[in-house]
Amino acid sequence: MAASKEQLTSWNTELRGKLPLEITRWAVDLAAKLGGPVIVSTNFRPFEAVVLHLATQAKADIPVLWVDHGYNRPATYRHAEELKKLLGLNLKAYLPKVTPAHRDVVEGPVPTPDNEEALKKFSAVMKLEPFQRGMREIAPAVWITALRKVQNPNRAGLDIVSDDSNFGSIKVSPVFHLSDAELEAYLSEHKLPNEWDYFDPAKADEKRECGLHASWGGAAAKSAS
Repeated sequence: MAASKEQLTSWNTELRGKLPLEITRWAVDLAAKLGGPVIVSTNFRPFEAVVLHLATQAKADIPVLWVDHGYNRPATYRHAEELKKLLGLNLKAYLPKVTPAHRDVVEGPVPTPDNEEALKKFSAVMKLEPFQRGMREIAPAVWITALRKVQNPNRAGLDIVSDDSNFGSIKVSPVFHLSDAELEAYLSEHKLPNEWDYFDPAKADEKRECGLHASWGGAAAKSAS
């Protein structure tokens, strides 16, 4: 479903003063009204425990879409296992069609930040294609994300609710306007763990987009199918 600009404006105006849990519950209710599933995506990066806690508070069995591209550090995998047990996550893991070992032999090491073309190819094969496969199979009407305005310039132009043309869902970001300090306070209040050793090879640095939330991502995912 695609939302009109007027609808998005109305929703964002309505939600701007709401608490993150209220926004998350709104997203679950919206999916029910639209007649489709609601999911939350994760990569188990720092502060992801916040949105996963919110999502499972709103809907205990919500599908959690995770692309395990195989390049995560040991601490991230341990963090994923800890949160899976702690929150009872209904984890739906999607893997690339090629293993990291195979890809590295054929293509060489993970591209560096100065090689944008190679990074986009890496992201398309190892991250975007499995994510698109997961979205196609689950077919969510509403996609809950951990996007935040402060993360990079591209995301600063979004809002709590946006229309995602790459994967055909209404995207809802309950923590969009929260600061690091506010997320730290949430983790402390709910006794949730964090993970600081995370690294996303598809981004290479924090100011770059891997394609999930950028306009080029949809076409790149299809090209890698």
